[in-house]
This record gives sequence, C-alpha cells and structure tokens, in this order.
Amino acid sequence: MPLFVMIAKDKPGTGAQRTATRPVHLEHLTAMGQKLVLAGALMGEDGNPEGSLLVLEADSLEAARATLLADPFIAEGIFGSVEVKPWRVAINHSGREF
Repeated sequence: MPLFVMIAKDKPGTGAQRTATRPVHLEHLTAMGQKLVLAGALMGEDGNPEGSLLVLEADSLEAARATLLADPFIAEGIFGSVEVKPWRVAINHSGREF
C-alpha cells in the first residue's frame, strides 16, 4: 500500500493551544490504527514542538488527505502550513515491509 507523509508547521504562539488539544489529536492518531506508520512532533532548537510529521498508508493521495486533514490540530487552527505528499521509503531499518 502506498505511503503518504504530512508535514505541518505550527503557527507562532499556539503552544498552549497545542498542549490543550493534544489529547484529542492523539485520539485521532490512535483511530488510524496500523495504517499510521509513524507520527511525532517536529521539535525546535528550544526543545518545544513546532509542528508534526505523520506517515500513513492509504490507497490514494485523496484518501490520505481525507484522513490526515481531519486532524484536530487543523480544526483548531494550530497548524500554519500543511503539506500531504506521496512518500517513498529509501532505507528501512524498522523491519516492517512496505
């Protein structure tokens, strides 16, 4: 199944809002099940989150966008920019086959 990546950057000044919304965001990620390959915060040099990176298995770019763009961080206006793109694995040390 094809892989897709979401790269999202937070709007400046949304740290407290991100923290408050995080439980609902994590519920959304958990609901994706095994199709969600990787997910985590992009960290700034100061050690604070400044965005998110997610890798999802989906049948198509449209299906990936529908799932990834339903993220509560988007609905709450935390992300200032969001990209969803097809992604190809070049090196895989995880042991998982794609």
